Amino acid sequence: MADINNESDEPKNLTDENEQIKGSNAVKDPDEWTTGDEPMTGAQQSYLKTLSDEAGEEFDETLSKAEASKRIDELQHKTGRGLK
Repeated sequence: MADINNESDEPKNLTDENEQIKGSNAVKDPDEWTTGDEPMTGAQQSYLKTLSDEAGEEFDETLSKAEASKRIDELQHKTGRGLK
């Protein structure tokens, strides 16, 4: 999911590794995405459903791209999945 080439404002999930370069323009904060208020992508929905199930938490299918990205980050930290 994490891709530091953000040409199309597609969602990225900031890992601890990416947090180090957050001050650069390589990684955008989800709140700054021009498409952040659009519905989450199919890939986000699938991964978020998997993470929600593993964490034993409710899956919200109505999240925007930006909200889904933030929720994915939260659940990755809770489950340890997707983190290095």
